Amino acid sequence: MKKVQKSKRGFTLIEMVLVIAIIVILAGVLSIGISGYLERATNAAASVSVHNSLIESATQVIQA
Repeated sequence: MKKVQKSKRGFTLIEMVLVIAIIVILAGVLSIGISGYLERATNAAASVSVHNSLIESATQVIQA
């Protein structure tokens, strides 16, 4: 009866390259998604700033 020896230990270079490629693809998709959220957050902050300045000016007119 022959003994089966495990000759493979660790990861091959191809496996490591594939894992790194998958990580890079996921990071790219994530950065595209985050940039959209950041743009919308910036627009919302600008809108709130304009709204607050209008409220402040209306308050000053009422108090004057």
